[in-house]
Amino acid sequence: MSPAPVRFHDTETDTGLAACRFGSAMLVRCPRCARIAHAEQRPDLAEGARHRLICRSCGLSRTSWLVDGHRPALWLRTTTRHGEIWAYNLEHLGLLRRFVAASLRERAPWYEHGRKMTYVARLPAWIKAAKNRDEVLRAIDRLRASVTTG
Repeated sequence: MSPAPVRFHDTETDTGLAACRFGSAMLVRCPRCARIAHAEQRPDLAEGARHRLICRSCGLSRTSWLVDGHRPALWLRTTTRHGEIWAYNLEHLGLLRRFVAASLRERAPWYEHGRKMTYVARLPAWIKAAKNRDEVLRAIDRLRASVTTG
């Protein structure tokens, strides 16, 4: 008897607003020391304090995380032979890992009615392909390990 498949259920509450939900807190490369730093965006604060960058390695603390007009590079970012995998933070990376690891991926009932723009629905086909599962999971695990060693 074969083991039960690992399930991933794609629902709007879990994945529909992933980019908005995960994009407010990011793990980035510190512009000063190139180690891991935390960047957050809080729209509820005053105009000058909405963005914040904090690096625990070198002590950098800024109210703007733009460096020369650009965002710092994401920490959770790697390249495979098929393409690039990235995530804003560990929660985002965990969602991606759960999706890739699942052998049975279920969609919400409304999926076939024109509303198909969930986060996992927009992932590239090479990430979704079962033949690339092991390689993508290894890359995701390397990213997760880089947070603890970074």
